[in-house]
Amino acid sequence: MQAKGKFTYEVNDPDIDRTISFRCATIKEDVHRLHHWHHQNHVIPFWKQNFSFPQYREYFQKLLADRHQTLYIGHLNGKPMSYWESYWAKDDIIAGHYEVEAGDQGIHLLFGPEEFLGKGYALPLLRAMTAFQFQHQDTKKVITEPDIRNEKVIHIFKKCGFEPQKEIDLPDKRALLMFCYRETFLGRWKDVDYIQDLYRSEQHV
Repeated sequence: MQAKGKFTYEVNDPDIDRTISFRCATIKEDVHRLHHWHHQNHVIPFWKQNFSFPQYREYFQKLLADRHQTLYIGHLNGKPMSYWESYWAKDDIIAGHYEVEAGDQGIHLLFGPEEFLGKGYALPLLRAMTAFQFQHQDTKKVITEPDIRNEKVIHIFKKCGFEPQKEIDLPDKRALLMFCYRETFLGRWKDVDYIQDLYRSEQHV
């Protein structure tokens, strides 16, 4: 469901019995938090943004000003614990690697605090963000391109409904291009409470 207040999107996930919510990231509230997260050992190898604080602040300001993407902080029961980049593929470098459609959206993600790793939260959070992106009626597929070495995150994307397409070379990594089609996603998760309404509406189009 759409949320009121500071959160852009908020759902109650039945599998983990937690409230998942996303809000837009800001310099004031998040630059120190994200600078810290990008210096975590589990983040550095795949994001490579362990810059000094002045450099990171400048970099983050540029990201926020980039209109082809929206940056979100993901929360569990109101506690900030993940970072998400939701982007329009047609305006991204990824558009040079496949036949992009106008409504295609993409995802980048990271979990910050180690206390949230290995607890089974990754799939519910990814599922919630993907459902959020499919709220946009013109989005027929969501794409991602994780580092080919990041086997754990590739596994989670597969469980969510993302299908490997091909390996590609991006400026900062060798990546696995993956697609999650709207019909596949809604069919897979039609029994999840907060996705049911979206699934039913698709059946009546």
